[in-house]
Amino acid sequence: MGKCYNCKIEILDETETCPLCKSVLEQTDELENMYPNVRIIMKKLLLFSRIYLFCAIVLGAVLLGINIITDSQIWWSAITGLGLLYGYVVLRYAILGKAGYRAKVIILSLIAILSAIIIDFITGYRGWSVDYVMPSGILLIDAVIIGCMICNHRNWQSYIMWQLLMIIFSLFPALLYIMKLEHNAVMAFMPLAVSATIFLGTMIIGDRRARQELKRRFHVN
Repeated sequence: MGKCYNCKIEILDETETCPLCKSVLEQTDELENMYPNVRIIMKKLLLFSRIYLFCAIVLGAVLLGINIITDSQIWWSAITGLGLLYGYVVLRYAILGKAGYRAKVIILSLIAILSAIIIDFITGYRGWSVDYVMPSGILLIDAVIIGCMICNHRNWQSYIMWQLLMIIFSLFPALLYIMKLEHNAVMAFMPLAVSATIFLGTMIIGDRRARQELKRRFHVN
């Protein structure tokens, strides 16, 4: 940072002479802290993530030991371990990750659904995870996609692939119901109906722009 007293201007570039009058600059650090140093912030967050990971491993090991010593019939330590793991994923992927916000929201939601299913099995599997949590999670992601399309209406076509992905995921509750592993018909088929309706509406309303996006994504001429 330098200042040219001849031209009365501040020079942000790292140079010793004024680009206008070629006078020697007077070095100054008055504006050195005008903007936050992103690298320092990222280093602090990375350090915090490593400290969190260490503490999570130690705490998880302690809780596992207590779970074994107390001879509990439920592996509750696995549930707390899932919570600690999810916290680390949020920290590393959502906060420190470079993926877009829509990918972060959808991926973290899917991981939360999977965690709920695992917890259901750990606690004896009563079916609440596949009967309610999975369909509700898919519907929530559909709502997020619609909200993102409204907020980012100039680039709404970029969400078409996410819509297709949710149609694929919404097939799982329906298949589980057909296999008699899910017992709520409404919750089993509602995500598929909603996801398919959103995609159909996007294709009809989006018309040519939506078709071009699909062709571009699948490399179709």
